[in-house]
Amino acid sequence: MNALVGTGGLIRLILRRDRFILPAWIVLLAVIPVSYVSGIEELYPTAAGRAQYAATSGTNPTFLALYGPLHSTSVGGLVAQRAGFLPLIVGLIALLTVIRHTRGEEEAGRRELLGSTVVGRHAGLAAALIVTMTATLVLGLLSGLVLTSGGLPASGAFTLTLSWTFAGWVFAAVAGVAAQLTEGAGAARGIALGVLGLAFVLRVAGDVGGTGNELSWLSWLSPIGWAHGIQAFGGERWWVLVLSAALAAVLIAVATAVSARRDVGAGILAARLGPADAAPGLRSPFALAWRLHRGLLMSWTAGFVALGLIFGGVADGVGDMVEDNPQLQEIFARMGGRGGLIDLYLAGIMGILGLIASAYAIQAALRLRSEEANLRAEPLLATAVGRLRWAGSHLVFSVLGPVVALLAAGATAGLVHGLNAGDVGEQLPRALGAALVQLPAVWVLTGIAVALFGLLPRVAAASWGAFALFLFLGQVGAVLGLDQWMLDVSPFTHIPKVPGGAVTAEPLLWLLAVTLVLMLAGLVGFRRRDAAVG
Repeated sequence: MNALVGTGGLIRLILRRDRFILPAWIVLLAVIPVSYVSGIEELYPTAAGRAQYAATSGTNPTFLALYGPLHSTSVGGLVAQRAGFLPLIVGLIALLTVIRHTRGEEEAGRRELLGSTVVGRHAGLAAALIVTMTATLVLGLLSGLVLTSGGLPASGAFTLTLSWTFAGWVFAAVAGVAAQLTEGAGAARGIALGVLGLAFVLRVAGDVGGTGNELSWLSWLSPIGWAHGIQAFGGERWWVLVLSAALAAVLIAVATAVSARRDVGAGILAARLGPADAAPGLRSPFALAWRLHRGLLMSWTAGFVALGLIFGGVADGVGDMVEDNPQLQEIFARMGGRGGLIDLYLAGIMGILGLIASAYAIQAALRLRSEEANLRAEPLLATAVGRLRWAGSHLVFSVLGPVVALLAAGATAGLVHGLNAGDVGEQLPRALGAALVQLPAVWVLTGIAVALFGLLPRVAAASWGAFALFLFLGQVGAVLGLDQWMLDVSPFTHIPKVPGGAVTAEPLLWLLAVTLVLMLAGLVGFRRRDAAVG
């Protein structure tokens, strides 16, 4: 039988299952860059103003770490740098999509069920890669058209957006390989995310160190660095896309070869067999939940420590932005001078980390639905374990897990920034406060996930739609001039801008009240509905 037979049917199945989330992230990511065009044209309408801005953003370690190098002082060049985080986001979405439809299907037992029909051995992998890579191509073409309609040169616009496409192809292929290595989707995601994180770190090290050309070569070891090295709007180097295409092709070939040599449901890396009898520490629902969540929690915490190191390490350099710019000096003098600028930076960074932490909160909360849908909850609920006790054991991690992650990021950033500034005693608690104040907004996302799980379990994954909406409102809502009531839909709009801003209890208490109502509604709904049905 042809190893690819049935690929078309599986593609239609994936498109049906992702009929909401797939268009949502394509449109969201396509709209974000065009908002930067209007913002930059409004802030820097003249070439002299853009050149003055570029003198700072092109050499400042903060900008290099967050957005990458600047290759042109044109509007397009500034847009390309400002959108420098998009290759990372596209790569993340691509790898999660491929693993969901490959290793995730095997872990749930659906791959074996489909394999008993007229479906080839490689059809599942091929379908997942085709859908994901086509989606990133559509994103690249749509974004290029949008930027071109905004007045940017077509050559630079499509060079920029197709670099995101090819970054997505590489990490889709990385996920294809990772899906063959382990028996669990969680472990496969961990491997693929580790590769993505390494690529980001190499890119940052190469760009920040590249100011003196000592470490710039590190960027060429990273597919994320290749997306920046294409130099959109600054003498485009289309040949860089060949590197990404070649690496993606090699990885797909490796994934296909490995897939042909393993058993369905198994991985190349054999799973360790556990003891025949459970340890005494696994006799409670919470102990089992800890066993299930600990790897995810440790991985996210390690990632937040790394982000804290990066963002804390460049915080002190933010103050250098105003040294050669009299206009900025005058503006920020009214905001507290150099210290006020650093406070704004820390507040903004912690807001981003809070949004990232909410992604972990959603993932941890949706473990309830995956355990239920995969029929692993029923054997527990058939014993003396009650529904609320079982659900509560998992919700501990979706509520307290973000606390641990944000504490790790805030402590690391505050410590590193404090050491650089020579004042750990003051900077550490300020950074910790800025991180922890994000929690009420993070918990709203937890509440949304729990409410959907309890009341509408079949669409529980729609909580990711709320995450995407809040991301959109936070990143481009103000730039697009949306009304304040629309911006207020996001709980992160109501978080005090600390350090530096005033803290009032009222908005935080309202967010906590909303979270409590959502979680109670979800738990009551779960208690009353049929398990594994909804």
